Amino acid sequence: GGTGTGAAPTVADIAREAGVLTVGVVTKPFKFEGKRRMDQANAGIKELLGKVDSLLIIPNDRLKYATDQKVTLANAFEIADDVLRQAVTSISDLIKNTGFINLDFADVTCIMKNAGFAHMGVGRAAGKGKAEDAARMAVASPLMETSINGAHGVLINITGSEDMGLEDVEAAANLVQEAAHPDANIIFGATFDESMQDEIRVTVIATGFEEAPANKQAAPAQSAGKPIEPVAFEKQQGLYTAATEKAAEKKEEPAAAPKTEEDPFDSIFKIFNTNNQ
Repeated sequence: GGTGTGAAPTVADIAREAGVLTVGVVTKPFKFEGKRRMDQANAGIKELLGKVDSLLIIPNDRLKYATDQKVTLANAFEIADDVLRQAVTSISDLIKNTGFINLDFADVTCIMKNAGFAHMGVGRAAGKGKAEDAARMAVASPLMETSINGAHGVLINITGSEDMGLEDVEAAANLVQEAAHPDANIIFGATFDESMQDEIRVTVIATGFEEAPANKQAAPAQSAGKPIEPVAFEKQQGLYTAATEKAAEKKEEPAAAPKTEEDPFDSIFKIFNTNNQ
């Protein structure tokens, strides 16, 4: 709209000239909104890219791929707006929350300053294999137009309780690093949060792509040159956990009783996982 394509580049230009780290987080319109609106958005994104240090792009059409539940026309635009808020909140939380291995504004600036297109993902998982599951979610963040593949700058933050195992931290960090460029600048942080109990949260910000996202095809994330298995999301014991498609190979169990339809907000927001505990 007018604010995104008109005012945003002007505000970003003023902020950047003042020496402020300037990060743009934008959505692209649904395809059903028409070619004219999409062309207007693409023109605005192109202009904004030259005014900001980093730009995160969230295509509205991807909202329907982030949940198995029905997204209604009535709440689609509300969800899109709140996804923007969740993305901004995730970045600010990295800066303001004190960690065991701390990440600060200088670390975020190092990765996002003069970086162009950026990728952001947050994965949250519990149970066996939780570290790798959470890392896969973060790497393959389905709402983003970018992927971590080939990124030259990567910020990784892992959050869990004080019982979080060293092997879990190592597994998550290795999976993210394998998906990035071999010579990527990796900045690592770790934070303790006792409210997470058995859960682990992995937050990834990646920049320094050699290829513009507009030229990329949607594809599975890569790990050591091989596609990472798709991640299916399940809700167990009130916590969102991840399970790879290997779970489908297990012996079939009796059909469960029909479940009531869940609010699509629940599935959408776990992509960024900034829900308060």
